[in-house]
Formats: sequence, structure tokens, C-alpha cells
Amino acid sequence: MTNGITVTRERIAAMEPRIRPYIRHTPVLRVDMADFDQPPLAVDLKLECLQHSGSFKARGAFTNLLERPVPDAGVVAASGGNHGAAVAYAAMRLGHKATIFVPEVSPPAKLERIRSYGAELIVGGARYAEALAASEQFAEETGALQIHAFNQEETLVGQGTLGLEIESDLPRIDTLLVAVGGGGLIGGIAAWFAGRIRIIAVEPEGAPTLHRAFEAGHPVDAPAEGIAADSLAPKRVGEMMFPIAEAFVERSILVSDDDIIAAQKALWNRARIISEPGGAAAFAAVLSGRYAPVAGERVAVLVCGANADPATF
Repeated sequence: MTNGITVTRERIAAMEPRIRPYIRHTPVLRVDMADFDQPPLAVDLKLECLQHSGSFKARGAFTNLLERPVPDAGVVAASGGNHGAAVAYAAMRLGHKATIFVPEVSPPAKLERIRSYGAELIVGGARYAEALAASEQFAEETGALQIHAFNQEETLVGQGTLGLEIESDLPRIDTLLVAVGGGGLIGGIAAWFAGRIRIIAVEPEGAPTLHRAFEAGHPVDAPAEGIAADSLAPKRVGEMMFPIAEAFVERSILVSDDDIIAAQKALWNRARIISEPGGAAAFAAVLSGRYAPVAGERVAVLVCGANADPATF
């Protein structure tokens, strides 16, 4: 239960075939950590970075647009970049108008992607929270349908379809590491697995949203800084996902900006995988040793976003 809204395996399973025509079944790559100058260890990388619009966010975006009536004013979303790109892409595919608000920290690669899908893009405010406030005002004034990046029932259900796909691809894993910003991704995935595997949250030290929420026992404001601030720094996790995380996420691990940069570079240099900082955060936990698997543990890592230019790292 999430504040009276149920996000269940049954709901996720029913949604998956509805969005399947619009999303990719992304591949899994098994790597040996020896290739990254680490002790030998087989790790499965789920490459959701290859999803339409460059991140997992397409799943939640299509779920919202297929489940909720869209007015003539279209849809509006606030985003550090990836959610905005996904909403813009889904709106383009389904024939709706989209207006996307992003903060000034959003990188050019993400802004270009949003514009390429034909959305109206409005840049303003230092951080996500300010873009969110502006988008809420726009929705009130125009009647546009607001699509929240993480604190929305449909968003959680849509991201949960990735959990279903991971289980289909990797039915015998023990542990899955997932990066966290607002928590829509890990909330949906955790709702799908419902305690059947170990789920570990990974967050930047500069934006410990779930970490602080676990300490407080409820969502609270956290710093919103660091190299992954455009994707993993929404100020606090969503109210809807937190009970799911409390029940089914084992713990949160914090990684430094240096850890994230090293993981981003290693994925590119050793595996030719392009990942943005937020997309590389979960792998950073393994590469840095902040998550140390036990002997025989079957580990998977979600690489969740690729909206970056490899020339920058």
C-alpha cells in the first residue's frame, strides 16, 4: 500500500503488454570485474540506457499517457532532463502536445533530446524543485496534464515493468543495485520483486534522498548537489514510493562524485557503454568496493541512463 494506492505485481504485469509496443526490451551484458582491474566476479549489466529517449523513464511516461485522459492542452512535466525527454518522446509517438520545464543544471545533451521530440522546452531555476513549481503553475493555468517524474501511481507502475523484464532476463539473481533520485524507478522495481531478491539503493553523497528518508523514517529534504544533480537530486524521495522502499529495499549505499566519474569512464573505456553520471551510479557501488558481494552472490546492476556525450568524460 502507498498512501491508499496499491502498486502490485498484478498491476505491473497488466500494464506491461500495454506499453510493450512502445518500448524496447533492453539487453543484458555479462561482464567480469577482472576486466575493470577488480577481483574476478561475474556481474550482469541491464542496459536500460538503450531504452527509447535514453533512459528507463519512457516506461513511466507511456504508462501515464495510456492510462490517463490527455486534454487538448497536452501534457506538462518537470525534469532534470530524462523524464522530460521521455514524456516528450511518448507525447510525440501518441500525438499529444508536450511542455517540459527543466532547471539550469540540465546538460545540453538532454536539452537537445527534448527539443528533437518537438516539445516546448522552458529552462529556468537552479534545481529540479524550481522547475517543478513552474510546471505546476503552468498546469493550473492551462489545464495541461501534469506527469510527475516519480511521485505518481502510473509512473511507479510503468517503472515496475522494468523489474518484470529484469526477472525475465535474469531469473536467478540474488541482488540488484539501482540508482535512486526521487525513487520512482526503485519503487516500481521493488514493488515487482516484493522482497524476493535483495535490492540495494545507490545514491550520490551530494544527494542522499532515500538515505536521509530511511534515517528519519519518512521522506525529508536532502542536499541536491553533485555530478548527478540533473538526474539524482530531486530534494526528497516521493511519498508514494517510500513505504515500498521501507518494505523491500535492503539499504542505501552512498557513492562519491569521484566514484561515479570512475564508473562512467570504466563503462566507456572497458565495455564501450555510454552512461550519464546517474546511469553509472549503481555500477560505481561495485567498482568502488562500497558494495562487496559475498562469495557466490549473483549480482546485477542497472545502467539506467545514457544521455551524455562521451567526449565529456
